[in-house]
Amino acid sequence: MTGAGTGIGRGIARAFLEQGASVVLVGRTEASLREAAAEADAEHHLILPIDMTDDGAALTVVAETLDRFGRLDVLVASAGTSVPSRIDAFDDATWERLRAVNLDSVLALLRASAGPLRETRGNVVAISSVAGMRGDWDGFAYGATKAAVNVMVQGLALDLGADGVRVNAIAPAFTVSRLTQDRLDDARFKERLLDRVALGRVATPEDIARVVLFVASPDAGYITGAIIPVDGGTSASSGTPRPLRLPGRNTT
Repeated sequence: MTGAGTGIGRGIARAFLEQGASVVLVGRTEASLREAAAEADAEHHLILPIDMTDDGAALTVVAETLDRFGRLDVLVASAGTSVPSRIDAFDDATWERLRAVNLDSVLALLRASAGPLRETRGNVVAISSVAGMRGDWDGFAYGATKAAVNVMVQGLALDLGADGVRVNAIAPAFTVSRLTQDRLDDARFKERLLDRVALGRVATPEDIARVVLFVASPDAGYITGAIIPVDGGTSASSGTPRPLRLPGRNTT
């Protein structure tokens, strides 16, 4: 499980550990990974402080997983990063970083794990984004990397389906995390954000984790090639603002 030290990845890692799974927690910061697994039985987890953009990182993660647990049943690719981008000020270094983390590292991990997943008839859950399904303000580059992940997931679902390997993606919208907290602390931004969310609240990592648990389980055994929005209804909107609900006004 990559990106397991913070945010959505941490929520997913904890959810799997709580269900009794043996989990390999991968991330750049060892301290964060240990915090994520603090309440877990030592026999059921492995901490791997690795930057997934490093050469050979994917091969190392899969090899360490097989060495410790002997098999690979579920791969969760959750590592990701986001940088606001405007085309007039966009630079090559920003694009290289976005692509390396959000796309290239996922491809490398899928390539390294395909064989072990065939042996177990396992499955992959990639954490994408609703930004990979539609445009977003100042997010064209981030969205492009997530859109590529979505199409890659669908193509690999076709290629690996005959081997019994399922490949799906979860597409969250704005979710509470260390990286988003400063924006949520802006009362005006939060008000405008919630105006776009049908359920009227920001997602938590636990909201995403519950769906990942289902998609990775045998209960979802006939689901593959799916891009599943977990967004509180954000992507259901055409973009029209929510009607004003003024005192005494009939809004039915």
